[in-house]
Amino acid sequence: MILVTGATGTIGSDVVRQLAARGEKVRALTRDPARARVPAGVEAVRGDFREPASLRAALEGVTAAFLLRPPGPDEGQDAALVAAAGAAGVRRLVKLSAIGTGDPAVGPSGLWHLDGERAVRDSGAEWTVLRPSSFASNTLSWAESLRAGEPVPNMTGDGASGVVDPRDVAAVAVTALADAGHAGRTYTLTGPEAIGVPGQTAVLADVLGRPVPVRNLTPGEAREFLRTAWGFDAERVDGVLSGVAYVRDGGNAVVTEDVPEVLGRPARTFREWAEDHKEAFGAD
Repeated sequence: MILVTGATGTIGSDVVRQLAARGEKVRALTRDPARARVPAGVEAVRGDFREPASLRAALEGVTAAFLLRPPGPDEGQDAALVAAAGAAGVRRLVKLSAIGTGDPAVGPSGLWHLDGERAVRDSGAEWTVLRPSSFASNTLSWAESLRAGEPVPNMTGDGASGVVDPRDVAAVAVTALADAGHAGRTYTLTGPEAIGVPGQTAVLADVLGRPVPVRNLTPGEAREFLRTAWGFDAERVDGVLSGVAYVRDGGNAVVTEDVPEVLGRPARTFREWAEDHKEAFGAD
């Protein structure tokens, strides 16, 4: 039995689907099982990181667990699940982290997964840490602007990232959960190229068959955009801008072979992702 936390989000739901397609026994942890849409045969169970009893019940009979928590500062979720997993005798843990974890240049978000990574490494179980780069699906945040005929806001200039297809991240997680040979590994998951906002918008324009305009924001304009359009408070704005500066200065222009190594095939390109999701951007 494999437990998947964060089972209704972008990565977690795909991990559940891919595991079920392999014929694995899957248990999906969610706060509201009645509302969870899971494949036939998948067991949806209620669990809350703040309620140890719910974690103990969810982990009964589990042999491997996928640790995925919402983005943001660590509130002890990973440590709580690791402790409950240890008590339940779970043999394998796969932790979803993020690229740049532990690098002070990233800003506050570089600290979000440090304690969780440490918890799985110190757990005594077989562990694997996944550090994905920027998700291709992050560009879905542009869809509303594009449908309204407005330009895509660009806060990172020409800074590139090894943009990764979330389906590849999920596939690596599934492999690490279900197959041997990945214990003690930290995988940095990227696509096959480093691409920035200018490159991504050019790809989208080609895929959609229409212009995709871009508005390059100065740091001051980016601060105002985060405050007004996204409703972030001053502390959160400062944290996001630290990460933005890191990307803009080339810190995230990293491409690895970890996805091909694990999956035995090339990582998907941003163009492949865009072709498969063009309807979200108003394609005819």
